[in-house]
Parts: sequence; structure tokens; C-alpha cells
Amino acid sequence: MKEYLTKIKLYIFSHKKISILTLIILLVLGYWIYGKIINTDGETQYTMTTVQKGTIISSVSASGQIESSNQIDLKANVSDTITYVAVKAGDKVKRGAVLFSVDNKDAQKSVRDAQISLESAKISLNKLKAQLSEENMNADLAKAYDDGFNNVSNVFLDLPEIMTGLNSMFFKSTISPSSGQWNIDWYEGKVATEDRDKVGEYKADLTNSYNKVLLVYDKNYENYKLISRTSDKKDIEALILETYETVKLISDVTKKANNYLDFINDSMQENDFDIPSIISTHKNTLSTYTSKTNNHLLNLLSIKTSIKDYKDAFYNSDLDIQSSELSLKQKENSLQDAKDKLSDYYVTAPFDGTIASVIGKIGDTASGSLGSIITNQKIATLSMNEVDVAKIKLGQKATITFDAIEDLSMTGTIAEIDTVGTVSQGVVSYSVKIAFDTNDEQIKPGMSVSASIITDSKTDVLYIPSSAIKTNSDTKYVLMFSTQSETPNQITIETGISDDINTEIISGLKEGDQIVLKTTISSSATKTTQGSSLLGGTNIKGVGGGVNFPR
Repeated sequence: MKEYLTKIKLYIFSHKKISILTLIILLVLGYWIYGKIINTDGETQYTMTTVQKGTIISSVSASGQIESSNQIDLKANVSDTITYVAVKAGDKVKRGAVLFSVDNKDAQKSVRDAQISLESAKISLNKLKAQLSEENMNADLAKAYDDGFNNVSNVFLDLPEIMTGLNSMFFKSTISPSSGQWNIDWYEGKVATEDRDKVGEYKADLTNSYNKVLLVYDKNYENYKLISRTSDKKDIEALILETYETVKLISDVTKKANNYLDFINDSMQENDFDIPSIISTHKNTLSTYTSKTNNHLLNLLSIKTSIKDYKDAFYNSDLDIQSSELSLKQKENSLQDAKDKLSDYYVTAPFDGTIASVIGKIGDTASGSLGSIITNQKIATLSMNEVDVAKIKLGQKATITFDAIEDLSMTGTIAEIDTVGTVSQGVVSYSVKIAFDTNDEQIKPGMSVSASIITDSKTDVLYIPSSAIKTNSDTKYVLMFSTQSETPNQITIETGISDDINTEIISGLKEGDQIVLKTTISSSATKTTQGSSLLGGTNIKGVGGGVNFPR
């Protein structure tokens, strides 16, 4: 080996140009092959995300300054008749004390209705859970199988008699034993000559149907003897279905037998032949057979339907309970909304202070300023645009930060909202005052502040990243893979509140669902599309890696 390597080195040093050229060719060829192997140009890759449960806090932001004034106007969130005035000028009040109340009969009724609706939803959910409990559903399904086996047992108390009766009625020589003719042939000979072709058709149809049902019946009867009520539920269900089909065929044969006798009877009447009494006897027997088979068919069909309904209910029980729980959550939200609206009918002290003036009187309409209050606390005055100001109301909480004091963050409450905006260069803005919950000596009048006002919050709700939501006209949807699909399907959703990153999902998804967050088409200069570009192979990437589908 060592001698072989020495020869290679000598060859390389003695043929440098050829060796260098060969090396370059090998490097280029290797790079080309490597590029072909790892090239993913044109492949569609899906970045996945998971539907989660948690808290969504919706807020709006604004900026402004610390006011040197410490007096603000007292205003109501609604315009209606003042029914109660609790203060007079000079009174000392604590934060949250009710100062004025406005006629709230309708709002009180809305709260009561929402409470009743919530209680009704709780009762419905508890009843549904009890009804759809696994123990009860298993018991119902077990009873259905047991009833089904009983029905089959009753069927096979009658079918042997019916099959034997049909055989004796048509395929034995009981009417004219001396002639050796089967009864079906004896009947055929009773019609007029011109009816022989037609009666032959009836006879052939009856004979073929009977021979067919005889094979089905024999197989069904053997299966019945092999199965007991303690057999596997699948075997019992298969027996019920098989017996139902057998009874249908026997019922059909009975009908054809009756048609055969009717034709013979009609032919003999038309030709004034004497009609043998055996025809009436056989027709009465066939009528009994028809009644029995129809009764068995109804019972077997009922048990078939019951088993299917119980199985469907079992499979859909989780979905029904989830739907009921979602309805309950909506009723809870409706009650909270009604309570929030009821609070709008009360004007409360936004902070500890002294009532400076009282303007509103009982019987007046609560519009504009109802009075004013003085505080020793600092006040931040914000400027908000017409879109954001429509989302806020008195009493909402806010978080305030300061440009001059980096590490300081304070909380406050909206104490005043301008009812008339100020127009500057075509832009409408509204002044909003926020009273601080606490004092801090570092805060000085004139300082610049930024505030985040919480407009809504919900806990224990489903949410997904807002960027995963697509829109088509008025319909919102997400992309999600089904079990067998290589490309995602559109799933229509209903959304609720949003924060800067996530959006609440009211319906259409459940916790743990995997949805498409982003679609990327690989190329030498990778580009990302947020639409529904679903061409080419897929590489679903989520937490912990991806799932590759063939192209």
C-alpha cells in the first residue's frame, strides 16, 4: 500500500498540470452533484403553529403629557335621566364611590336576562354530560344490541314455518298427489290457454326468487345458530343486517306468490271456470306470512336505526359537549358584557378627592359635565385619534410609561374623555385624561408619557397568531392539513378580540389543532407568500422539525 501511494505522489509531481486539471474537474463535478441533491427550488414549505388557550388583552396606545391641573370633569358614559345624586360641592370622596346614577332599568333587565341565559346553558351542559356519559352511552348501545338479538331470535321463530309453508304451497304435490305435479305446475294448468304465456312468466319469477331466497335463508340460519347474545357486538350487528335483508327477500317472494295466485284466480273468473277453494286457503296463508314479515322488517329497521344513532351519538358526543361548552362561554361573556354596560350607568369617583362642583340634578339628562372633582394626584392628558377613542370608556385601566424615566411604569384609570374633538389640518383628535393610581415624586408636570389602555380582556380562550388568519371577502379562514391531504384546506373561522400578536378564535378550531402560520416557496432567492400558494411539494415545519410529503 505504501509503495502504491509513493507511485501516485511521483505521478502527481511529474504531471502537475494534468493533476491540477483533474482536481478542478472533480471539485466542479462534486459541487454540481451536491447542489442537485440538496436543491429545494420550487418546493412549498409550511411553517406550522398550534391553537392554544390563554388570555387575550386588547389595548390601544396614545401619547401625551403630565398636566399641572388637578381638576377634571365628571361625565357619564350614557345619556339618560339622572335618578340619583350622592354628593354636593365640598364633599370628600373615595375612589370608586358612586356620585351619580342614571336610569338603568333596561340595563338591569339585560343583566337579569343574561344571568338566566347563563344558568340555562349550565343546566343544558350538565344534562348533556349526564346523557352523553360514556357509562350511559355504552349501556344504551349494549341494550340496542341485546334488543337486536332478541328481534333476530323472534324472526327465526317464524321464518322456518314461512319457508316450509312456501315450499309445501308451491313445490310439493299436496293438491293432486296422484298426478305427481308440483302445486305450482297444477296451478299453471288451471288458466285459460290464452293466458299460458303470461302465467309462465309469473311462475318463473316466483320459482327463481324462491330458489334465491332459499340459499340466503339457509346461510343466514346457520350464522344465527353460531351467534349468541354474548358474541362480539360486530358479529351481532352483522347478523341483524343479514337477517333484515333475508326477511326483505322472503317478503318479496310472498308478494310474488300472491301475485301468481291472483293472476290464476282472475283468469279462471274471466273464463267462468270453477275456482278451487285451495286458492282462497293459500291466499289467506300468504296474507299471514306478509303480516309477519312486515312486522319483523319494521322491528329490524328500528333496531338498525337505533344502533346507528347510538354509535353516531357516541362518536359525536365530544363535539356536542365542546359545542355546549362554547355556548356556555359565550353566555358568560354576554353576562360580563351586560354587567360592563350596567356600570356605564353609574358615575364613580376616579380617585380620592374633593367634589369641586355639582351641576347635574335628578331629572336632568346626563349629557356633558355633571360636576368636577379635585385631586392631589398627577394627571396625564393624552391625544387620541377618532378610531382609538371610540374603543375606550371611563373607568378603563391604563399602563403609563415615561420618556424621561426609563424604568418607571405606573397604572391609572381613564377619568375624562372629550365629547367634542379638535380638528387640526383635517385630523380629528380627542383629549383623554388618566388619573394615576399612586403618586411618585419623580413625575413632574410637562413630562412626556405613553399609555396603553386596556379595552378588553378574556381569559381561557382559544387564540392563534394573527398572521395565520386569511381573509376572502367577509370570510376569515386558516389553512389546515387533513389526515390524507398533501396540501392544506381552508377552515372558516369566527374571531373575537385581538392584541398586537394574537387573535381570539370563537369557532372553527379547537385546542391543539395544527394550522399553517406561513407559506414559503424555496428558491435561490427565497420568497415568502402569505396567500394560499399551494403548489409543489410540501415541507411542513413546526416545533421540533417538519413533516415531508412527496412532490
